[in-house]
Amino acid sequence: MRKVLTLLLLCQTALLCRAYGEGGFVPCDLLANLKSGEKAALLMVHFGTTYDDTRALTIDALNRKAQEAFPELTFTEAYTSRIVIRRLKQRGIRKDTPLEALLRLRAEGYTHVVVQSSNIIDGVEMESLRRDVESVQAFFKEIRVGTPLLYSVDDCQKVADILTGRMGAAMSDGKKETEHFVLVGHGTYTPSAAVYSQMDHVLKTTGHSNCHVATIEGYPTFDTLLAQLKAAKARKVTLQPFMLVAGDHARNDIATEWKEKLEAEGYTVNIRQEGLGQIPEIQDIFIEHLRFSLHHRSVGIMEKKAAYAAGKD
Repeated sequence: MRKVLTLLLLCQTALLCRAYGEGGFVPCDLLANLKSGEKAALLMVHFGTTYDDTRALTIDALNRKAQEAFPELTFTEAYTSRIVIRRLKQRGIRKDTPLEALLRLRAEGYTHVVVQSSNIIDGVEMESLRRDVESVQAFFKEIRVGTPLLYSVDDCQKVADILTGRMGAAMSDGKKETEHFVLVGHGTYTPSAAVYSQMDHVLKTTGHSNCHVATIEGYPTFDTLLAQLKAAKARKVTLQPFMLVAGDHARNDIATEWKEKLEAEGYTVNIRQEGLGQIPEIQDIFIEHLRFSLHHRSVGIMEKKAAYAAGKD
């Protein structure tokens, strides 16, 4: 029986590792390896927002869920947006940068840290976070950085199922006319922007041809979206932020500029002011990524090449 359970665990681990980057991780329990006098912390990292209402529904809600899921870890948080940090400071609200939070944890004697970001894609914000971690790596026994919401194809499929499920009532409420749903992401200038197109492809290949992904500062663009809506002869469109919070971009770019531009093209436009972070099932994906990080460490390409060279393939 024990052999069967072990085999099942190994198969599950192989599947998880494949979902998280084709073998880019190996099983390694962070907490199980703690020695006497060592202690571990959880650092949740968010881009941040100046809007109190959406922060309570998204960032704060995700923080609470993480604390409840991992009570054995000392919790702290940080924001990456310097603009948000500065504006909140003017209101008497202090938020650390990731580097400040990590240095504070080291000063307080923490030896192991697991860092989980609430970023949607593995873009420039994740790059910045990893560089902060690398700059203080030598001060800790170990720091692990969890993956963002959309890290694997499996992540995209999960998010597609969640969002189309939530939109299902509107899609099947007896209306004769098909409503089109648009998830509007932030976008980026790096190749990681391809994830948005991948997400759009996953939606359409799973039978949701009336669901689209577009970005404010990247590709797919507004014009890309408009061409798809025209080709589908759409009339009714619902715009929804494909961002953690429904903050400045959601209220100004999506609910104002994009809405007005689509209405000028003759579409009836509805707005769903719901950040991804306020959806419990989306929060659970971040928690899954965090749990995975606690039980697996990433394997760098040079470590893998060294193993290949030594014949350990």
